[in-house]
Amino acid sequence: MTSALEDAIDVAESDRILQRLATGEEEPVPSEIVDRLLNENPIRVWREYRGITQHQLAVSIGLSDGYLSQLESGTRTGSTSTVAKLARALRVDMEDLI
Repeated sequence: MTSALEDAIDVAESDRILQRLATGEEEPVPSEIVDRLLNENPIRVWREYRGITQHQLAVSIGLSDGYLSQLESGTRTGSTSTVAKLARALRVDMEDLI
């Protein structure tokens, strides 16, 4: 009985994911990007995946190029406000950048 319940939960979760993909609430992310997110700074990975230069991103949210570079290299951490701006500009959740 536990197995049947687990299967039903898995199917329901799959249906929710497919629905979110269909409505645009979720986006499919290529496996190579997922691999990079596990090993590299997520700000850089998402920026490059979106096809945005470091300068373009910095200007769009009012940061200096140097500060954004430091965020991407991990030598500085951004404030909650800065991370929120980055997340909006990169079209991801804040949690995706932490």
